[in-house]
Amino acid sequence: MKIWPLLALLLAPLAHAVTLDELQQRFTEQPVVRAHFDQTRTIKEMPQPLRSQGEMLIARDTGLLWDQTSPFPMMLMLDDSRMVQIVNGQPPQVITADNNPQMFQFNHLLRALFQADRKVLEQNFRIDFKDQGNDRWTLKLTPVTTPLDKIFTSIDLGGKTYLETIQLNDKQGDRTDIILSKHRLTPATLTDDERKRFAAQ
Repeated sequence: MKIWPLLALLLAPLAHAVTLDELQQRFTEQPVVRAHFDQTRTIKEMPQPLRSQGEMLIARDTGLLWDQTSPFPMMLMLDDSRMVQIVNGQPPQVITADNNPQMFQFNHLLRALFQADRKVLEQNFRIDFKDQGNDRWTLKLTPVTTPLDKIFTSIDLGGKTYLETIQLNDKQGDRTDIILSKHRLTPATLTDDERKRFAAQ
């Protein structure tokens, strides 16, 4: 009995390394991703980190919804033309490329992070992508354009099938850690309520 062909067949998947192109393709094939987020912001001057949680939605053709539920309600919507933030039921704040180009650039970049958009990432960062085995990966992004290089020392991403961890390391020595869990791909299109939220304001 020849065991070598069988052994080669068993080991072939283990020898395959994840690449950034494959990761982008993987994320592109997920038209709508919903997930729970837990965010921890560690600030040097504060004895306790700031924690928040809620639900996130990234729609490939529409934008990003960030729906914080605690410690207070805050909704952030980002599409190709604007960013809308509503805090605790207050009147919405609308940011566009015209009224705040730097903030809009950063928030536009958030979509690139969630979608592993290689072209946008390479324009703004030095990229260090590593295959961690077992289909897991890490992506270290070091800013090379202004204003990102004035704000962050690095942005670290990690995951497997989905983006699972984000770490923002800023120039002040503070850090934001985001853990994404309970990922859901269905329904594959936006619900009526989700469409309304993107269309609001």
